[in-house]
This record gives sequence, C-alpha cells and structure tokens, in this order.
Amino acid sequence: MCGIVGMVVRDNAIDPHLLAHATQSLAHRGPDDSGTAIIQGGHAGEYAVGLGSRRLAILDLSPSGHQPMRDPETGNWIVYNGEIYNYRELRAELETAGAHFIGNSDTEVALKAFGKWRERCLGRLRGMFALAFWEAAGKRLILARDPMGIKPLYYYASDKYFLFSSEVRTLLQTNLVPRALDPAALLDYLSFGSICDPNTLIRGVCAVRAGHYLAWGNGSLREVEYWDPIRASEASESGEDLAHEAGRAKRIEDLHRTLEESVRMQLVSDVPIGLFLSGGIDSSSLVALLRHGGVTPSTFSIVFREKDCSEAEHSRAVARKFATDHHEILVSQHDALEAIPGATRAMDQPSIDGLNTYLISRHTRAAGIKVVLSGLGGDEVFAGYSTFRTVPRMERLAGLWRHMPGALRGPLNAALERLAPETDRNRKLAALACANGNATHPYLLARALFTPRQCQQLAGSWTEGVLADRNSALGDTLQRACRLDPINRISYLEARCYLLNTLLRDTDSMSMAHGLEVRVPLIDHLLVERALALPGKWKLNGDSPKPLLTGAVPGLLPDAIVHRPKRGFTLPFDHWLRDELRAEVENTIGRVAQGPLGSILDFPAVRKIWQDFMRGTTSWSRPWSLYVLQRWCEANLQS
Repeated sequence: MCGIVGMVVRDNAIDPHLLAHATQSLAHRGPDDSGTAIIQGGHAGEYAVGLGSRRLAILDLSPSGHQPMRDPETGNWIVYNGEIYNYRELRAELETAGAHFIGNSDTEVALKAFGKWRERCLGRLRGMFALAFWEAAGKRLILARDPMGIKPLYYYASDKYFLFSSEVRTLLQTNLVPRALDPAALLDYLSFGSICDPNTLIRGVCAVRAGHYLAWGNGSLREVEYWDPIRASEASESGEDLAHEAGRAKRIEDLHRTLEESVRMQLVSDVPIGLFLSGGIDSSSLVALLRHGGVTPSTFSIVFREKDCSEAEHSRAVARKFATDHHEILVSQHDALEAIPGATRAMDQPSIDGLNTYLISRHTRAAGIKVVLSGLGGDEVFAGYSTFRTVPRMERLAGLWRHMPGALRGPLNAALERLAPETDRNRKLAALACANGNATHPYLLARALFTPRQCQQLAGSWTEGVLADRNSALGDTLQRACRLDPINRISYLEARCYLLNTLLRDTDSMSMAHGLEVRVPLIDHLLVERALALPGKWKLNGDSPKPLLTGAVPGLLPDAIVHRPKRGFTLPFDHWLRDELRAEVENTIGRVAQGPLGSILDFPAVRKIWQDFMRGTTSWSRPWSLYVLQRWCEANLQS
C-alpha cells in the first residue's frame, strides 16, 4: 500500500525538488519508504517523466520492494498503490513463461505482467490498485484503477504538463493546478454529501474511473473501460436453469465458494492483520469465515457512552463466540471534538462521512496493526440497505405519477408542499412529485442530502445551467442500471454511487492518514460479478436479512446478530451537534460568508439549514455537510 505521484513535462523540464516535495506530501500513506525517479526523454522537445512513491510495506518488507521500480528486461517502470491478492499465481505463470524476478513483491509481479500482456494484464489482477506504468519502448504512460474503485487515482492535464497522484491535495501542492472550484462537483456535494467520480471539487482535476485505464502518449490522452460489473456478470452466466433447485443451488454454491476464496486470498500479508468488527452481519460473517478457516483475528470496535448509539453488546457477543483478540475503542464527545481538525485535514475531498473510520483507524494503527479487513460493501452486494425496498416502491410511485393527468398533478403538488410538515422525508416526496417522475431518478432522491430545490436555494440560479449539464458518468450509470431487475439495479447503483463516491473514498483517506491498509473482501470483483448475475429476488427474504451472505456461514452467526434491526456504523452526531460540538460547527458555518464559498453559496440559506436542525426539521447531516465543506475550502483553496 502506498501513495503515488507523477508528472510528464515537455523538454525534460522536471524539477526534482518539486517531485520530491509532491512525494513527501504523501508520507502519511507510506511511512516506510520513499523514492523518486526521473526518466529523461533524451532529445529537445521530448517529454520527461517523473515518478514518486511513498511505501507502506505489507508484502516483501525488504528493499527489493522499493518504488519506483524498473524492469531491467523491458525498461518499463511502475509506481503502485494497492495489493494484488493473486500475485503468487500470476508470478508462477510468468516464471513458466520465462520471466525472472528479483524480489517477492506483488509490485514486481504487476510490472512483469504489464511487460508480457500490456493493458490486458489489468483484467488478470485480482485486488485493489491504483497504478502507473511507463512503457519505455512506446513512450506511453498508463494509469489504471481497480474494478471497484477501492483505491483512488487523480490526474490533471494542461498544454504544458500531465500530473497524477493518489490525492487531489498533492496535485494542489505542486502549485501547477489552479485552486478553482468546479461547479458541477459542488452541486454533487450538496446533492449527496460527496462528489461523483470522475469529478473532483477542483476544476480540471479528474478521477480515473473505476474499472478504467488512461493511456497517455505524446500529449494525447485516451480512456478505456476494461471492466464493468453488468457486462462481466452477463458474461459469467453459466446457463444453469435457475428455475430448478439444482441450478439455483449450483449458482449459490459458486457464490459462496468465491466469497470464501476472497477472504482467504486477502489474508496474504507479511505483517499481522486485524478486522473492524461492528457487530453487524457483514463484519461478523468475516469473523465466522476466518475462524472456520482456522484464523483467529484481532478485532477492533468503536463503542460509545451514549447507549442508544452503541453497538458494544453485539460486537462483544461476536468476539466472545469466536474467541477473537478483541479491542474496544471508547469514543466520547471530547474525543470526537479533539479528532475533528485531524479528520477534516485528512479528507482529500469533502464528505459527510469518515470521522468514525478516522477514529478507529487511529487506534488500530496505534495497536501495531498495519492491515485490517472490513465488511464494507456487504450491504451493496447482498441487499442490506432499506433502499432495496424503498426505491422500487418510489419507482412505481413515479410511474403512477407520470401517467396521472396533468390537471391533477399540479394541485396535488401544491397541496403536498403546503400541507405536509417540513421534514427531510417530505421534501424528498415533494421533489419526486415535482419531477413528474422524469427529472430525478428515485434512487438519487433516496440518497439525496439536499433536494434539487434546496440546492438552488443554497447555491442560487447558477445551478440551473449546471443541472442541465450534469455529470455524464452519473447519467451513464443510471442508463446501464435500467437493464437490471429492480433489486440488482439498486445493487449496481449503490456500488457505483454511494459505495464508490462516499464509503470507499472516505475509508481510503481516513485509514491512510494513519498508514493503515483496509481490505474489503465483500467487494472482490469476481464476487460482485457472481452476485449481480443472480436474480435480485434471491437477495431479499422476509425471514432473514442478506440470505445469500448468511447462507455462506450457516448456523455460525448468533440469531441476535442476524435478526437485529439494521443500524449504520455512525457516530451520535445528533447528540453532539447540540452539545459539545455546537459552538465549533455553528461558528464555522458562520464563516461561510467570508470564505471561498462566500461568492457561491447564499448565506441566509446556509444559516437556515442550521436553524432547521436546531428546530428538529432536518437531520444533523445537513449542517454537518456545510461545516465540512467550509473547513475543507479553508484548508485547500486559500494558498
């Protein structure tokens, strides 16, 4: 696991001090080693390439894992962030084909794989990665991101240079990127509490999209998609008759075998591995699978003094049943207040989530653990969210509303807005009605932070033009999802929207702030393929939540864990924002008028969000989102 950075500049004009500074800015991601390399073009007018890496040593702790790494046989280079879990199998295949290895790292395997298969190697890597290859013979730069988008990778292109890095902040610190807000990304943030790939909050800085690679050569850039879960799941369908019990049993057995394989493969490490344990089905299932395989993990849980928010009894029950080496992290209001400056600094892009991961990662790393497994993604793959039931109902309601005579829709819209109590839920219902079932997809409303009308109130009339030219990648995701049945449609949307843009991004930035690697076996891309190829109705069962996941550990999980009400892994912000955090949040929101957002957001509308929270007509996440946005802008937009 690492942080990577690179730059391509014409006329061999790379400043080694600038490259070193950019690399050093990623030290938190890789405290174990650092390296840079400059590859000169050789002739006037040619491009030079600079590569930098900060390393968190997990596999092959020796100097042979140092990056940037050069292949002496091809002259190719690599900088790489991630883990390739099937690297041993790939290495054996490459050695059979005549490849020679110096060390034992997965980095060297990826480099050799590129030398043999070029971009086709990406489809053979099973793991999480953001990497850059410099192809010496073709003088090409290849940037690639893993299929699910677990690891981040950003780039900026101008007439003079091409830059890339694991973090947006590193690109800003080069002072080669203008510190200007992107309006579409800001609207994303107001809409969802995070920014939708490939946008970032900085104009001109883009994310390499999940399952894609970029090929740069002689100043031109080409984007290629090499994996998408829908296309892959369609290709993986084996033709069994799913109407018969034997066919159904075979497909579920394949799914469970892939899950067990994913968990087993992600234990590869030359350092100890821990596990985040919330007491929910996802993380508890991972503990059960590990213990069934003979592994006793160290487990880590956050607990609160506020009993109505704490899941301590559930995580303790799982830890006792499976006899784990269990660690509890007690978090108070004071702890949260003390951690907020560090957590907001750790956010590479603003987000309403992540403080919980920051806190548990800090304590887990302090316990001497470098790698943890997480149950992240289980809700998306195995239909654990309430959206799997509510969004199909919203889709049906939108369809009925769309076919209602216009003479009825208008009065009903007006009545709903005038008579319904002012709550977040009713605002979304009004937005669904006002859209006439067309403009806003029900899933986007279900996940909305602020409705389109609230966004316009907060940001003013400029949002109308941005709304008309909204993120094309988001539109493409919605279009692709239409091919799926209602349950699989939500699974795909959750994976490509909420999981990708909020949970994975926050997990990466908050864990890597402490030099901690988080692995997510429940979203192994082969597992996602197999799950998406199954009928959606198999994933919902009135008697048991997540039947396809709990079926992989039959009888191992306590009934109290399987059947308890769903609760998100969140901190008790509603309590804290009214108590010890109140002054901090209120004062920061009050600075919006004077800061970088002052000319963009309408301050009376911003202030009203805080007042609505204090009156109890909106949830804590709305004012918290504005607080985080202001803190991020103060830290990153003021040179």
